[in-house]
Amino acid sequence: MAAPIIVPASVEDWREKARRRLPRFFFDFIDGAANDEQTLHRNVADFAEVILRQRVLRDVSQITTATSLFGTSATFPLALAPVGMTGLFARRGEVLAKRAADEAGVPYTLSTMSICSMEEVARVSSVPFWFQLYMLRDRGIVREMLQRAWGLGVRTLVFTVDLAVTGKRRRDIRNGIAGGTSRWGRIRAVPLATLAAPVWACDVGLRGRPLTFGNIEAYVPGAADQAGIRAWGAQQMDSSVTWADIEWLRSIWGGTLVIKGVLDAGDARMAVDVGAQGIVVSNHGGRQLDGVASSISALPRTVEAVAGRAEILIDGGVRGGADLLRALALGASGAMIGRPYAFAVAGGGEAGVRSLLAAMHAELSAAMALCGVAGRASIDAACIEEFPRKWR
Repeated sequence: MAAPIIVPASVEDWREKARRRLPRFFFDFIDGAANDEQTLHRNVADFAEVILRQRVLRDVSQITTATSLFGTSATFPLALAPVGMTGLFARRGEVLAKRAADEAGVPYTLSTMSICSMEEVARVSSVPFWFQLYMLRDRGIVREMLQRAWGLGVRTLVFTVDLAVTGKRRRDIRNGIAGGTSRWGRIRAVPLATLAAPVWACDVGLRGRPLTFGNIEAYVPGAADQAGIRAWGAQQMDSSVTWADIEWLRSIWGGTLVIKGVLDAGDARMAVDVGAQGIVVSNHGGRQLDGVASSISALPRTVEAVAGRAEILIDGGVRGGADLLRALALGASGAMIGRPYAFAVAGGGEAGVRSLLAAMHAELSAAMALCGVAGRASIDAACIEEFPRKWR
């Protein structure tokens, strides 16, 4: 057995703490991806292909990382991505992550498929969160959820578009939490499989109630039942969605519209043409189509295609401050992280997410200093020694 981690110093450390604390099927739900998980690994590995340029004897005594992301002030250019079911990784996990993000001064994005409702998360503080939504067949539900979010102060909508169908995630199939059956049934119950994770079973399974999907329970009969949720999701998943539907969405949403799940340069141009102010270059963390390009490799051509007409974030593969610097140097305004903070909240709760964000901020500051740039505005292609030209 590996030696215990005294002070987590990396995302991998938080991953190990989460692995030890969570039931196996929940850990695999966070850690896993589609099919052979090639894209999952490529997302991380391709960052190493971007070689930073070390530069010396420049005044970096006053490092400034502050920026703005989609009009939201941020201490440094990072946002927490939407992660479904965070409230099953730690007790009221979405609330914990929002508190940590507020303290760190970075935006938090609430998933449609959260355990804590948007109303519960809004009570954390007066700091607005971003809200993530999918296109549902019942457009009335879409309209109503947007009205609820707007009433709570949400002004940035992150609309996920890479879920025309659900990717085949083999770990979930093997663990019995995908397909027609479930090994854990009603999420209010504490399944036998959690007996190997007694701390989690007590803290989340018993003390973390209500364990319902808070944002959608008003629309789903039996929202605590996995079979019911799965049936509702299958019914509501709309594979006929086109750019015309995004135009409709733009017509009813008065705030900032961000399209998440773009890898193709032509799709990026279409997103801007239909009125999106922001794009998130993302392959859903490798959880949808396996074998596609990594997010970082798709970033340069997306930046080139959009040509400054929209703000661009990257999601997938960021594991530290140096990765964040790489993304900024290749033209991103910032990055989103999902798995890293999911591991941190599972392994250490609110304190874990605070620690992770503080470490990433410190790593970005150090990387900037060693590349000879003191401010966010100074980060550009000159910070890069080289990257694979085939990416462009």
